[in-house]
Amino acid sequence: MKRVSSSSARRGSVLLIVLVTMVFATFALTMFIEKANSDLLVDIRAADAARLRTEAYSALETTLGVLEDFRIVGNGLHSPAEGWSDPLGFAGYEPLDADNTVEVALEDESAKLPLATVKAVVLTDLLKYWQVPQNQADQLTDALMLWMNKNYVATSASSPSPSDYEGTPQPFDPPLRPLRSFDELATIEGGVRQAFFDDAGQPTDLYRHFTETFSLYRFKAPNINGNKLEPLLAQEIYDDQQQQRVTEYLTGAGTYASQGPGYFKSTKELGAVAGGQPAKLGYGTTIAALRITVTVRHGQASFQLVAVVAPQGGATVVPPSNVTSTNTTATDSTGASTTSTADQSAQPSQTQASTAPTAVPTPAELNYPFTFLEIHENDKPVLPPPAPTAP
Repeated sequence: MKRVSSSSARRGSVLLIVLVTMVFATFALTMFIEKANSDLLVDIRAADAARLRTEAYSALETTLGVLEDFRIVGNGLHSPAEGWSDPLGFAGYEPLDADNTVEVALEDESAKLPLATVKAVVLTDLLKYWQVPQNQADQLTDALMLWMNKNYVATSASSPSPSDYEGTPQPFDPPLRPLRSFDELATIEGGVRQAFFDDAGQPTDLYRHFTETFSLYRFKAPNINGNKLEPLLAQEIYDDQQQQRVTEYLTGAGTYASQGPGYFKSTKELGAVAGGQPAKLGYGTTIAALRITVTVRHGQASFQLVAVVAPQGGATVVPPSNVTSTNTTATDSTGASTTSTADQSAQPSQTQASTAPTAVPTPAELNYPFTFLEIHENDKPVLPPPAPTAP
């Protein structure tokens, strides 16, 4: 009986070891399969992105070609109502892969106000228009202008000072230049962070109003054809009836329904529709910056390309805060490139220049008709295509 019990115990121990080994093996195999599946999915997405990326840039170049044709003929781009709302359709574009679908969305970035040159009184009027109390509007205006302009004189006693930034966990100095990203709003003292973001760090309605009204690029005047008239209403330059007439003219609604969407080529035409003195509005009629969004889909795979472009003489970017002078490059009679700057300390001395290696020849000018101000690839999740509507 003892031998039988001992044998049974040994068999039970072996069985237990086998079961434990099988459990660990199964767990390891499951983890391996999940890891392999994830790696395979990443590889598939990378391959899809590389394949669809070529299509996206091809569509972007086609779009820019169409826009340049309209710009030359119309002496500038004014509005999609000119006929370039569907640039790929106008060009007869066919996808590189017949199973790809390509969509292009256009947004006039220069229809917004350029934040780099906004006046304090305009900013205050807009804040009050967005239901911000007078005292808080003055405080926010001071905080923003002190962040962006070294020569600004605050009007509010509660406006932030440089010492407010020196006392933060990571001390720094205000950049004293216009915003280069709306994320900077979360760093500005004087109630700006609290007004534009909630306790969870999520953007507030004021943030959405602000980003929809202001552009981070520099340009001479906002385009009235973009139909963003809140600043005019906030400053009481336009009333509701004038806004309605302009909107109906641009969208082809109301009394202009029979003629379809229109656009203004001059402030004189604007005055004929809206009345008043449009020359004093500070608005223009041409596009200085255009946001182009190209979305390519192939089955469940997608790729999105977003580019902000400026025609010749259009918008420019705000330089970094450490750029204190403007460099201009010219070509002398010998073909050599020369640089002039107001900040001579940034240039090498004569001794340094004499020992420097031979400069790389300046590449030939391409005379590309647009300047890329911004470009992003798959920056945001691509929404699925809309479901087909029932007939």
